[in-house]
Amino acid sequence: MSEPMKSVQQFILERNPGLDRLDGDLDLIDSRAINSLAFVDFIFLLEELMGEAIDPEELDLDDFRTLNAIEARFFKQEAA
Repeated sequence: MSEPMKSVQQFILERNPGLDRLDGDLDLIDSRAINSLAFVDFIFLLEELMGEAIDPEELDLDDFRTLNAIEARFFKQEAA
């Protein structure tokens, strides 16, 4: 797991004390691991980790649905 994804996982686990680990395919929205109150903070975290602003016009809820989707949308593009 990349360092940015470790930070993403830590962010989610810190806000969900009932979770001890996150599977890459866990639906973070349906499970409420990321809720609407934490969503803005989560976007700020992603921007900080990416080093650039995220254009809300280009986002889709499915971009945030799982850890695998987050990594593919926000961090694998950097490596390509």
